[in-house]
Amino acid sequence: MAPPARRQSRAGRDLVAAISVGVAMAAVILASLLVDRYFFICVLSVSTLVATWELAGALRRGADIKVPLGVLLVGGQAMVWLAWPFGTGGLAIAFAGTALAVLLWRMRAGAAHYVRDVTAGLFAAAYVPLFCSFATLMVVEPDGLGRVLTFLICGVASDVGGYAAGVLLGRHPMAPTISPKKSWEGFGGSQIAGMLAGALSVYLLLGGAWWAGAITGAVLVVCATLGDLIESMVKRDLGIKDMGNLLPGHGGLLDRMDSLLPTAVVAWALLSIVVP
Repeated sequence: MAPPARRQSRAGRDLVAAISVGVAMAAVILASLLVDRYFFICVLSVSTLVATWELAGALRRGADIKVPLGVLLVGGQAMVWLAWPFGTGGLAIAFAGTALAVLLWRMRAGAAHYVRDVTAGLFAAAYVPLFCSFATLMVVEPDGLGRVLTFLICGVASDVGGYAAGVLLGRHPMAPTISPKKSWEGFGGSQIAGMLAGALSVYLLLGGAWWAGAITGAVLVVCATLGDLIESMVKRDLGIKDMGNLLPGHGGLLDRMDSLLPTAVVAWALLSIVVP
């Protein structure tokens, strides 16, 4: 007798595996924050390494684009770690140095496809390590634990609210040519959950006004949704389903970070305004 099939989500994923991996990832992140919030920078460092490696591999598999992986890995670590003691200045210098190294390193392979490969390398440097480093900028603040938790809680609430509303009520596709499973009803669920999560998080964790938290949550949901669509566009352009296969039920690590990367930038900026 054949074993029962694993339950699949509407997105075609193994739901049990996806939930298990999601819980495990959340536990690692939460433990790093609660034991010592600076351990979270180590989590960001490893995540940046893995996600950059996955993106470089996807560019190679999908479009035969070869980016200078070694430069991106070293430069990415510089961005994540220099943002800790030196703030935005250290981050800017690390990114500028990485960009210059990409331009120079690619010269070794000659002029053919130079602009294409360099552009892809600069995209990779900005999309993963630069965006990820804004989480470092959040966690090193005196109330960094609350800021990062607010950012993450809003992201989780957006995912859960969007998935629940999309499964139960989803009828009208938001962007059918980019992400057919994403619906306006799901986006509405994300907004309700994200605004509630933002209001509670900013008020309880950061001592800010609840209405400012609700606005923050709403904006972060928009950013998370756009982050999903951006990665979907990249994968469609490359002709691939997932950035990697590291996480059962999720694809690659970058497939789980897609909504968080641009959202980290906006969360850092917004929280700097609503919770000075």
